[in-house]
Amino acid sequence: MNPLLTLLRRPLFLVAGLSFFVNLLLLVPALFMMQVFDRVLSSQSNDTLLVLMLGAGVALLLMLALDYLRSRLQGVAGNLVGESLSPAITRLSMVQGAQRNGRAGAEGLRDVGTLRTLFSAQGLLAVFDAPWLVVYVAIIGLAHPSLGLAAAAAATVMIVLALLNDRLTRRGVNAVQKEASKASRYLETSLASAEVAQTLGMTDSLIARWQVRNAAVSELQRPVAARSVAMAAVTRAFRQSVQVAMLSLGAYLVIHGEATSGVMIATTILLGRALAPVEQLVGSWRVLAEGRGAYRRLGKMLDAAQAEPERMTLPAPAGQLTAQGVVYRVPGSERLILGGVSLHLEPGEALGIIGASGAGKSTLVRLLTGVWKPDAGTVRLDKADLTQWSREQLGPHIGYVPQDVELFPGSVAENIARLGKLDAEAVVRAAQRAHVHDLILALPQGYDTPIEPGSAVISPGQRQRIALARALYGDPKLVILDEPNSNLDGAGEVALASALRELRGHATVIVVTHRSTLIQHVDKLLVLDGGRAKHYGPAAEVTKAMQAAAAPKPSAEARVAEMLRTLSAGANGGATAGAVGTTGAAGGQDKTAAASGDAE
Repeated sequence: MNPLLTLLRRPLFLVAGLSFFVNLLLLVPALFMMQVFDRVLSSQSNDTLLVLMLGAGVALLLMLALDYLRSRLQGVAGNLVGESLSPAITRLSMVQGAQRNGRAGAEGLRDVGTLRTLFSAQGLLAVFDAPWLVVYVAIIGLAHPSLGLAAAAAATVMIVLALLNDRLTRRGVNAVQKEASKASRYLETSLASAEVAQTLGMTDSLIARWQVRNAAVSELQRPVAARSVAMAAVTRAFRQSVQVAMLSLGAYLVIHGEATSGVMIATTILLGRALAPVEQLVGSWRVLAEGRGAYRRLGKMLDAAQAEPERMTLPAPAGQLTAQGVVYRVPGSERLILGGVSLHLEPGEALGIIGASGAGKSTLVRLLTGVWKPDAGTVRLDKADLTQWSREQLGPHIGYVPQDVELFPGSVAENIARLGKLDAEAVVRAAQRAHVHDLILALPQGYDTPIEPGSAVISPGQRQRIALARALYGDPKLVILDEPNSNLDGAGEVALASALRELRGHATVIVVTHRSTLIQHVDKLLVLDGGRAKHYGPAAEVTKAMQAAAAPKPSAEARVAEMLRTLSAGANGGATAGAVGTTGAAGGQDKTAAASGDAE
């Protein structure tokens, strides 16, 4: 917030300077009253009255011009707040939204709007006018010590009421803002899924849940509003009572000859003017408290965000990608999503990532893009850690199609060009590489067809194919596709397969898929199971290992039966061999006996 304060210092200093002269000129009506009662009425001089009127008129016209100028400067300060903070807060909101895998939160931008509203509120001018309370009380004291003491006592009570109002409402205002933010987030999320809610008949249920949250906000807001209104009413009544008491005290002094009627009227007007800013502060306290809370939250948001230092420009990457021991846990939890995943791809290689739902595939690709940061391990592109690249420098070298495709308001060509400077030749080349050129030409206005959120002109499958063209815009060296065929028909599948086949050797490609049609276009396969690498290596070897692992294995009973059959077969074979040997021996004996007989 320091740069903002530096930027605001000059306009706020000018507002403070103008407030000095405005409050100085506000003494004129009191002095005019005093001169009229003490001089004009006693002298019955028309000339004196005319001169006093002219002088007061000139002073009031000057005060009008200065007051208008300081109000305009206050508006300039509010514009500076919006222009200075909105881009930075929007960027941080986008980063946080990407890291949370959700939509960018609008709380920061709402706080910017609250802070901007503060600078256009009259309560801020009351902050500059309030210190003049001391000056007015001192002038009243110069007129008469008793009147000065009464004015000082009244001012003290008003200040105490303002501090008491702050003490009574500060926690309540903070609690209301937190609950209101939760209710707003819930409503934004519900509206983002309006189609599903309407289709499934969930609208009434969603509204009922939002009403419960809104009722909680109202329940918290009720006592805060009651206290604020009560304190504002007490402050107004007290100020009017003080003026009546001041006028009565002045009249008493006039009766006893200690003051003039002009002093009585002038001091009463001065005291009313002195207490008016304090009353205005109490009445505007909620706006001031909300602005103070917004300022603190924005300060924490900017301080907590690690300001990305200016980095040296690295050479354009060739596409070598290495992940080593990547570990990622759920933020704020110890639950492990990825545990020690490693991979290595040379430029031009293609990797397929497969696994069951919830295995960590989408988490891994987000880490490989550098949008998410691992809790442990490193991801390197051309041997440089992704943290060494600025997003502006790295983005053009990466092509990315997320699982849930989002196109931005604009034309088809502008989306393919990533909302940058439109290069027609590069847009058409990217569309041709994605094999979506003919599809785009068939749209009502071709490349100039407007894309609006929720528009039915472009189907989900067409959006996915246009997103592939956007990913290939600018010839990136690293292309990451997270289930790019989830909404594609047969023709889209063929076009995607052709694009992958043509990308091999020209860019490093990572594709997450549940379908086997894309596996034939990759060089390596990574199988994730429970956040860990179950298989990794050349696609043919991993496929063979998966088929072997998936082959049915004999049960324990079948293995025992097989062993028994083997043993039984072995035993029978041995007995048969023994029988044959015995027969052979007997035959030999017979032949010997026959030979002996012949010999005999």
